[in-house]
Amino acid sequence: MGIERYSISIHFARMLMNAGHRLQLDEAVLLKEAGLNQRMLENAHLRITPDQFSRLMRAVWRLADDEFLGMGSQRCPQGVFAIMAKQVIHSHNLHSVYYKLSHFYNVINDSLHLSLDIVGDEAFFSMALKDPAKDQDYLLRGFLLLLWHRFPSWLIGQRIPLKQVAFDHPAPKHLTEYRLMFPCPAKFDQAVTCLVFDAAILTAPLVQTPETLGHHLKRAPFDWFTRPAYYPVYTRRVLDHLERSEDLAETTIQSAALELHLTERTLRRKLAAEGSQFQRLKDGVRRDMAIHYLSQTSMSISLISQMLGFSEPSAFTRAFRQWTGELPKNYRDVARQKK
Repeated sequence: MGIERYSISIHFARMLMNAGHRLQLDEAVLLKEAGLNQRMLENAHLRITPDQFSRLMRAVWRLADDEFLGMGSQRCPQGVFAIMAKQVIHSHNLHSVYYKLSHFYNVINDSLHLSLDIVGDEAFFSMALKDPAKDQDYLLRGFLLLLWHRFPSWLIGQRIPLKQVAFDHPAPKHLTEYRLMFPCPAKFDQAVTCLVFDAAILTAPLVQTPETLGHHLKRAPFDWFTRPAYYPVYTRRVLDHLERSEDLAETTIQSAALELHLTERTLRRKLAAEGSQFQRLKDGVRRDMAIHYLSQTSMSISLISQMLGFSEPSAFTRAFRQWTGELPKNYRDVARQKK
């Protein structure tokens, strides 16, 4: 289908709103800029688009003038990340990126300490907050660790293969979202918060330029939240099959098995071993596509229903309400308020 299908749990938006409340920001302004409302925040099952979440984070950054969202021991004024990025874009390789990135933040802000350590054939990029109690929802640690992986990956033009991510806090309630954020096992209650990867990739050269960086910064943080989700091999292949389909109504586990040169029974077994089910994957694709079409396009609900393989709009309406707790029309009306 050629569009980004990833959606984000409302849980993260609620944490951002909590941060805004602690910073005494105008909550009505935050919600309006993100195309959200209070009723949507109260729906624990709702998922929103990367655009909505990015708009919300950008609004908190601007109103608080703090890229650490009020969760650091010291404010990090808006624009600090861009200054750092304009320095590291001239690095020769990934090792230099992580060195310069660490040195920059260690010098200009006491809220955190960053370090790159190489032990044998593994690299550890670690982060320690000076006052972790201020990051009471663990949002800052999750966001920054995501950033320290995705921005350097963008700089070298390839995903840095992670062996593990570790966090110095307990497993959060939204644990399942971490499989969408990090392509590796996540461990909690560890001594240090860090990324772990093969040290060999530190020699990878940068492929981005000051010109491409300018475009990247204008879109930030949108691109950091729209990377494809990482899944086990057969789950990913089935998702690829579903996303390429021009007719989801006719896309079945039989068609997926045929494309993968497997029997239906074998594919079901492999998906089950990865903790997946075909229908659940198909519903996830339809849910994320529906969220995208309703919030980002002017297509009629009837056409969206047809494109996603529903026999009639009423069936789509029932499914969308089951997925999100919202009627499609109400969801679209709120999204349009931001435009």
